[in-house]
Amino acid sequence: MVVNTLYASTAVIEVGAGLALLCLPSRAVDLLLGAPLEAPAALAAARVGGVALLALGVACRLARDDINSPAARGLVTAMVVYNLGVAVVLGSAGIRSQPVGFVLWPAAVVLHAVMAVWCVITLTSRKPERSDLGSTALRFTNRSWKRSNRRQGKNT
Repeated sequence: MVVNTLYASTAVIEVGAGLALLCLPSRAVDLLLGAPLEAPAALAAARVGGVALLALGVACRLARDDINSPAARGLVTAMVVYNLGVAVVLGSAGIRSQPVGFVLWPAAVVLHAVMAVWCVITLTSRKPERSDLGSTALRFTNRSWKRSNRRQGKNT
């Protein structure tokens, strides 16, 4: 249940941020950093980031029922890297630059730090399960080995 809530929260946050960067990149960056984007290259880079956030949000939404697979652990691990990276990058930008947008510290740095901690807690509180494919393959191999030995007259 905790993983489902993590996925749902991440989906809402990142889809919203992604759409903001995709549709209104200069305004979104102005809210965060206190300065609008003016160069066409900066607008394009912000929109690419928006698409990436939108993709992360969609992945989290689609993975909402997958909580124990290796892919689910991989998604949460990627979310740790993303959230820690965003908290560090935006935190250092906030420390070094004046002025900063009013959204930077509460909604960006603190939010992403909390999300990173939540992801780490989720990863450490769950034990990875054996892959069903691996156990099925092992059983299939074991059966094939037994059949092969029976054909050759060997007892197992």
